[in-house]
Amino acid sequence: MIKEKKCKGHGVAKGFGCGKMIDVKFRVYGLGKMCCYPDWLLNSDNGKIKMQKAILKVQKPRIETNKALELRKEENALKQALNNTKLVVHAYVKLRDTGKTCISCDAPYQNHFQAGHFYPAGSYETLRFNLDNIHGQCPQCNLYLNGNFDNYSLRLPKRIGKERYEKLLELASIDKQFSKVWNIENLKEIRANVKILSSNFL
Repeated sequence: MIKEKKCKGHGVAKGFGCGKMIDVKFRVYGLGKMCCYPDWLLNSDNGKIKMQKAILKVQKPRIETNKALELRKEENALKQALNNTKLVVHAYVKLRDTGKTCISCDAPYQNHFQAGHFYPAGSYETLRFNLDNIHGQCPQCNLYLNGNFDNYSLRLPKRIGKERYEKLLELASIDKQFSKVWNIENLKEIRANVKILSSNFL
């Protein structure tokens, strides 16, 4: 024989039960024996709150996943923009310095000369794309002598002039006071300006 009991609310749903006779085995977690649970969820203030909390609990992982995907997408776009800017800037430096000797060792120009930084891009982020900081350099100096800094510093003032050289030193001295934050727009502007400079050599 099926035991029946009146539907009545418990706890946050107290007083909301419909009063109908229901199987005593019918039980809603936290609300006791209550057959009109859906009605309580949709039509009572407490039920709506409980429903909203349940929805948020389900949605939260999805929202966090979407945010993570969006952040990763933005990071990848920025990495691509940085790489594209590097390619454009280095191509310009090689074009600008065609025919010039190695900035460090004065070796005669070769087609395989690279764009070598005076202040390393990894350590001086604000000077990564500074054109006075990048010059044609032989692979030996750039790759195997870590830029051959001492000789680079001797020849650089003659290449860009004393005033620009001292300005570069000043910029390097304050580099660590700033945290350079690149964004898509300022990288796009750099590429546009360098492409204009490149057109003067074509």
